[in-house]
Formats: sequence, C-alpha cells, structure tokens
Amino acid sequence: MKGIAHFISGIAVATFIPDVVHQAANGSPILALGGLFGLLPDTLDFRITRFLERYDDEIDPDPRDLQPQAIADRVARAMRSAFETHRPHTIMLHTLRLGADLWREYSLRFCPEMGKVAVRVGPVVNTSQTPFPGTEPADNAEAWAIVGVPMVHTYDAECKINIFSGPAFRFERRDDAVHVTFLPWHRRWTHSLTLAAALGLGVGSLLGPTAGLVAGLGFATHILEDQLGFMGSNLFWPFTQGRCAGLRWLRSGDGLPNLLTVWLAVALILFNLDRFSPAPRLPTIHYLMAAVFLPVLVVGLSYGWGRRQATETTVEALRQAEILAETEEVEL
Repeated sequence: MKGIAHFISGIAVATFIPDVVHQAANGSPILALGGLFGLLPDTLDFRITRFLERYDDEIDPDPRDLQPQAIADRVARAMRSAFETHRPHTIMLHTLRLGADLWREYSLRFCPEMGKVAVRVGPVVNTSQTPFPGTEPADNAEAWAIVGVPMVHTYDAECKINIFSGPAFRFERRDDAVHVTFLPWHRRWTHSLTLAAALGLGVGSLLGPTAGLVAGLGFATHILEDQLGFMGSNLFWPFTQGRCAGLRWLRSGDGLPNLLTVWLAVALILFNLDRFSPAPRLPTIHYLMAAVFLPVLVVGLSYGWGRRQATETTVEALRQAEILAETEEVEL
C-alpha cells in the first residue's frame, strides 16, 4: 500500500477504541499516533534499514563511459560466487545521474532459460521517468554474460535502473540453483507483529495503555495490509528469519486497492466518530451498506476483472513489481 493508505488506516483502526475517540474529542492528538505508527514500518526500511545494508559488490558505472558488458560480467560473476561458495552475495547497482533532473537509464535482465544475464543502455530520462526521444545510444544491443549455474529469477521483466538510488539484489544458493531476491533489505525485522507488540508495550509504558494500544494496532495494521500482496513479511521476527508469503490478492502500487483503502478508512472513521458521540445520527446498516460493503463489492469486482484481462505474469514477477512500486512511492 501507498504511504497515505497506511497512515489513514492506522487512524481508522484507532477509532474503534471508544476512549480514543473521546480523547480526540477533547483535543488529544492520539489519533495521529495511530497514523504515524501506520507509516513506521516502511519509514524504518526506506530511511534506515536500506542504508545499513552491506553489499559484497557495488556497481557504480561511469556515465561518460558506460560499459554494459562489464556490468553483465560482474553480475554473472556474483551469481557464480554465491553458487560455488554457498554464501549469499549481495550487489548494489547505482543510478547514473547526469544533472538536476536528468538520469541515464540502463536495465538488467535475468534469463534463466538461457543461463544468462543481459544489460542494455537506455535513454536519458527525467525524475518522472519520462524518456527523451533520440537519447538512446546508436549501438543499443544488449550485452550478455553467461552465468554458468542454474538460476531462479524473481523479477520477470527487466529491471530498469534510472532515478534516485538503485536497486539491490541478493544471490543465494538454495539446493541446486541460485535464487535472485530483489531489495533483500525490505520487510524483514521492520514488518514483524512481534515488534508491533513490543512497540505497543513501550509506548504504553510512556504514554499510557490506550496510547500503547493505538501505536501497536497502527503498526500491526500496516503489516497485515502488506500481507494482502505478494511479497509478504517476516511476521514473527526474531523467532522467524524468513518472509511469510502474502495472500496475493493485490499489488501495493495498484491505484484501485489504494483508493479503496483510503475510502474505507475515511468511511470507518466517520462511522466510529458518530457512534461514539453523545447523539449518534448515522443509520448503521444503511451507512455500512452504502459506504463500506457496496464500494468493496464494486471496486473488488472491477479490480479482479482487470487483473484477469491483464497480460499473464508470473507470481514472482508480480511479487517484485509490488516491491518496485513501493520503492518508487517512497522515493517520490
């Protein structure tokens, strides 16, 4: 989900607690606490965790002398190293900034059926990722490098490396193949229900049990919303070390699910503010049918139909497209 969806969801969940609504009516900012903790998991990831990641190799091409073959060779060499040494190998591919609003795009593509990786130099783009016509190199053939070991790729389409900070990949041997993981630092310890409970207890000890409950629920709501997608989260860190697969109902960057989430959150906030007021006015059944159940039905059917009509894409590709969408959202 986008940041605004997580923020408003954290507030909505808090309004289900009568004491929270009463405190807010008396001027307390406690509802904002739910929204802030709803943002916290991704804030920790994109503002702290990714900068603490250590890379075995960083590819930082020279914009004046971009050599796609050299990039492809280094990626292939890192994959072979992970396979031969049985140790994970993480690489970072940096972007190519040409000016205040200009970037040279290049792409990395994994081809497991051919046992190769490919790199292609792309056009110059601006910060909105709009390419400038005629800026692709005249000789724009892909550079190929043979990996030499079986691979399982987790990004079906080519990864375009263009604006802000570049992506990271982890290569890890599992059984007899190298598995490719996109953004390995994302949704690990920061997306844990165990951490949500610990934060709730910590805030509760400082600001009172109601504030602790709001903080813990806001944090947990973010994590559970993420579980509707493909990537999943490490739900019970530190007791578990891997991500639990998501339900695969939606993608975090898709417009309709985010719009519906914001709509439902606002509808539920208004509903709870009314029902916990001294003189409730909203007709419960009619309001819930019109503002909650009907939008879920209509938008859900529309979104499902659109997914069925879309070009078939592998589950792993969708999983990584979800992460890429989150990366772009946080950066922008």
